[in-house]
Amino acid sequence: MKKLLLSTLLLASPAWAEGELKIYNFFEYMPQELLDKFTAETGITVTMDTFDSNEAMLAALKAGKIGQYDVAVPGDYMVEILGKEGLLDTYAPEEVPNFGNIAPQWLDVPFDPGRKSSIPYQWGSTGFSVNRDVYQGDISSLAILFDPPAELQGKINVLDSQGEVLALGSIYLGIPQCTQDRDQLKALNDMLLAAKQHWASFGSDTAKDVLVSGDAAAGMIYNGFSAKARAEGANVEYAFPKEGYVLWMDNMVLLKDAPNRDNALKFMNFLLDPENAATLTNYAAYSSGVTGVEPFLADEIKNSPENNPPTDQKGYFIQACDQETQVLYDAIWTNLKK
Repeated sequence: MKKLLLSTLLLASPAWAEGELKIYNFFEYMPQELLDKFTAETGITVTMDTFDSNEAMLAALKAGKIGQYDVAVPGDYMVEILGKEGLLDTYAPEEVPNFGNIAPQWLDVPFDPGRKSSIPYQWGSTGFSVNRDVYQGDISSLAILFDPPAELQGKINVLDSQGEVLALGSIYLGIPQCTQDRDQLKALNDMLLAAKQHWASFGSDTAKDVLVSGDAAAGMIYNGFSAKARAEGANVEYAFPKEGYVLWMDNMVLLKDAPNRDNALKFMNFLLDPENAATLTNYAAYSSGVTGVEPFLADEIKNSPENNPPTDQKGYFIQACDQETQVLYDAIWTNLKK
């Protein structure tokens, strides 16, 4: 697992500052202009550390980072895990005046029913992209990643993310994500080890860059990263595979023992303003969970093929396994990363 990136002080504290806000977020996932605007409106100084996977964030929080951050941005299944681990605080809707701007379909979510600890951040998909200068064949199947054609062998980047890799592998094989069936687990393990020989790299924070540079001709990737790769000149096409793809929602959560709880709630409220939510979406190139953003969205975001999946393909959320089952998947991942 990659080392956590170094903490970066994003904003200088003005003389009239009203305290601090400490954020724990994915890399390249927050526009500077939005933080500048928040500080200009509130005087709150913002500091942000970044991570490259949900699992890295969980490990860091459990290793002593709780009490150092106010908010974090985990994926859907990780919100559920953080809650079960007792790492989240709760808030009342009246503490966040813009709570009513949460889109109805993202309000009563299974990983945080009624939104007691989180707000929507961005949602999207994880699939793969292929450089069409290198490969012009069919890209409708996850076989591109797990049983690739000769043109792509040795030229594939895979996310350094246990959740996404094992979920997509399970989807490809048509087996449950949380199974204790030994035959199914062996099939998943064997398939991934066989596929690994065709992969050039594991990288989440570099998933876009290796496609732009040409160091990879195909790669497991987040849909927004694929859109950014296209915008930077890579002739890539994002696929919604016929077997299915990972559907995800990242969420901003209020962490247990947040040192600046009031400021955390101010920032969560700030992100639920439609114009601010649109600024985030225009930067991240995913989709918002806030109503009223459409007038503020850039046309390239609204019309992006990565943000408009075909209706006949299905997305699946990553499932949070029980502890006994998770040990089995951890072993598969450890074996794959040797």
